[in-house]
Amino acid sequence: MAIAIVVPRLGWSMEEGTFGEWLKKVGDFVHKGDMLFVLEGDKALQEIESFDEGILYIPADAPKPGDAVTVGQLLAYLLAEREPPPEPAEPTTVSKTPQPSSTRPRPSPLHELGATAISTGSRVVASPRARRTALALGIDWSKIQGSGSDGRIRERDVLATAQRLPTSGSGEDPVEIPGTLQPGSKIRRTIAGRMLAGVQQTAAVTLMSKVNASELVAIRQKFKSSRGGGAPSYNDLLVKLVASILPKCPELNACWMNHSVYTYDVINVAIAVETDNGLVAPVLRNVSALSLAEIATQSQRLVEEARSGNLCEQQLQGGTFTITNLGMFDVDHFTPIINLPQTAILGIGRIAAEPVIAGDKVVPGKTLALSLTFDHRVIDGAPAARWLQRLVKMIETGDFDAG
Repeated sequence: MAIAIVVPRLGWSMEEGTFGEWLKKVGDFVHKGDMLFVLEGDKALQEIESFDEGILYIPADAPKPGDAVTVGQLLAYLLAEREPPPEPAEPTTVSKTPQPSSTRPRPSPLHELGATAISTGSRVVASPRARRTALALGIDWSKIQGSGSDGRIRERDVLATAQRLPTSGSGEDPVEIPGTLQPGSKIRRTIAGRMLAGVQQTAAVTLMSKVNASELVAIRQKFKSSRGGGAPSYNDLLVKLVASILPKCPELNACWMNHSVYTYDVINVAIAVETDNGLVAPVLRNVSALSLAEIATQSQRLVEEARSGNLCEQQLQGGTFTITNLGMFDVDHFTPIINLPQTAILGIGRIAAEPVIAGDKVVPGKTLALSLTFDHRVIDGAPAARWLQRLVKMIETGDFDAG
């Protein structure tokens, strides 16, 4: 029997993606383990592996490169030798196209996008792309009249509604302001949805502190003198420090799930990276087992792959704590937004030349601003503050194993 090839779910929040290209041609024999096609998820491209084998048959109406596709959508078939292609209505066995799996329970999705608005019976007729665009633009899509078949709401309906919305004024005849509507890109819509969820679905609290970073600066200068261009960055040093003391406060390396606190057994630190396409957060895995040199090497590689657009979906998944750094923009304190389903995110500000207290004297020094945002459902303010205080002391003394 023909085996259907369908769009897999690359991440637990994924509802749709963009079809990239086929890596095999029609008529090719596909072996188990062969890379079959390229799929773009929320923020990355990924080659999809075949878990079955057979001769590839791609229907004429299959998605083309660049087409939007939804999870579970039929792409093609794998056929046995001399087996004819199935009729469109013929039931088939669904391929074991890779789906994310885990022996642990997973947190609920960020948004329940399947809620009915305009529907026929129980079938939702607003497309996933329309719902995500409406979310990014702050529009109630349940009140939009769809232009598709059976009243289906499409993305163009949402954009048309946004263009008609007044931008200022009040009363029955609001004043409209001329302007240009720039539809959000796929990654921009993903970022918008996740940031909104990070605000709406957590009890977020931010603690801020300023630390004497003179010792941290001295440590990095020592590395630069001994290693030259291969010296770790300040971000690498802080990743190492954070991973070394997260076990002292395991609630910060956890998530809120099913009205319970789920504590992770490993420390996977996501590092926020600015790219031309938007913000991504690739993950350094099992950081507590890495030396400082390994952290520096891996983080540099992740940053380069992020900015060149070569990250795969797995490199963006599995983070348990996030670090974001705006120091290069001369920012001191800021309020980072929690990267769901994680509990905490640490914001790093600039290292500034300022006077500091040394004993009973005021001397020139270097200060560093820290901002810890955490989910108050998982951890209370006092233990979070104690953890931040411990981090401050470690930065001030440089008392950590550099590896």
